[in-house]
Amino acid sequence: MVNFTVMRHAWIGWLIALVMTTHIAQAQNDLNGRQKIEAAKIGMITNRLNLTTDQAPQFWAVYNEYNAKKQELNRRIRQLSNEPGRTNLNENQLVNGLREINATKQKLADLDEEYMSRFLKVISPAQLTELYKTEQTFNRMLINRLNNQN
Repeated sequence: MVNFTVMRHAWIGWLIALVMTTHIAQAQNDLNGRQKIEAAKIGMITNRLNLTTDQAPQFWAVYNEYNAKKQELNRRIRQLSNEPGRTNLNENQLVNGLREINATKQKLADLDEEYMSRFLKVISPAQLTELYKTEQTFNRMLINRLNNQN
């Protein structure tokens, strides 16, 4: 039960962090800016996880696959939430839209569960916990930086 609770909190943090990261990257609207953000994120994760030379290639293969799938699901949630025509829908259509958003969020949770086991084949539980913390820290730093620019 404790592991599920920890994972649930990590998932919620990751979800918020990814949504914010994606919004910041879109606000940049600059491929070079996004590449710099991604490079900084990779550097921070690499530094904090202390991956061995054996772990690194396997970890990044799993992480990149996971991150791409997660970004796509987050993109779908944003699309569903921000559709311009959603203001003129009847109650049934709105409820169906909310159900689709919730179903997509469930897919995110399922993705986290699937990839947790894949990560744990490559890195230790302590490293996986540090990954979650590092992503949260990185995303908070991005948010702070964006807030300071305004």
